[in-house]
Amino acid sequence: MVGSSKRFLDALWSFYDSNRREMPWRNPEPDGSYDPYKILVSEIMLQQTQVDRVIPKYLAFINRFPTVEVLAAAPFSEVLRFWNGLGYNRRAKYIHEAAKMLAVRTFPKTIDELTELKGVGSNTAAAILVYAYNQPHIFIETNIRSVLFYHFFSEKHDISDGQLRNLLQKLLRDENPRDFYYALMDYGAYLKQNGFGQNSKSKHYSKQSKFEGSIRQLRGEVLRRALDGLDITQLKRDVSDTRLEYVIDALVSEGLILKSGSRIKVADS
Repeated sequence: MVGSSKRFLDALWSFYDSNRREMPWRNPEPDGSYDPYKILVSEIMLQQTQVDRVIPKYLAFINRFPTVEVLAAAPFSEVLRFWNGLGYNRRAKYIHEAAKMLAVRTFPKTIDELTELKGVGSNTAAAILVYAYNQPHIFIETNIRSVLFYHFFSEKHDISDGQLRNLLQKLLRDENPRDFYYALMDYGAYLKQNGFGQNSKSKHYSKQSKFEGSIRQLRGEVLRRALDGLDITQLKRDVSDTRLEYVIDALVSEGLILKSGSRIKVADS
């Protein structure tokens, strides 16, 4: 393992030196620090959404909501307008609620504290601490899986995240975990682009459902139309789908929209 680990790390750093990707959330502040709020925004946006779709949305979002205090003070309908197009709109609600919590406290520096925020699980919390504070934490993501499968589990299947965490623990060095994970993410993206993703090897693998015609697509359509307020009767004329009432009720129960009589609108909480 020692020899193979060294060969892998040599190959990883060699790749990264020549193929590092530029992303706006990787840029430090003028004083050399990294803004944990901006890292939080990027990590929530990158959940189940590809980098090339996230970058323009991230830039527009940060331009409009440059600090956690500005985001916390904004009406949710405006947050949703800037989120529109990323999908999984529940994340916009989560990040807005998280901003309200963060606006009245110092930014968390532990996984336990971060996971108290809506939409932040243990993997996202660990990633935030790695990228914002260069803390050495272990987390798993699809690109990371691709790299480890390709180099260490090429002949195996049904691999658990626990096995990958144990391996990462042996590979991670405390000196610069931020760049270590940047390198893993960039190398994993390269492997996937060249047909070596292999995430079906994971014990936890499940194929993502098709977006076209899905509940996710219908939810997004209803939310987009509800931004300016909408009569449900008109919505039913425009959108002929037997699942429409179910979607409206679900969005109401999640606090994303309000329903008053025959009208719906985005909930500005």
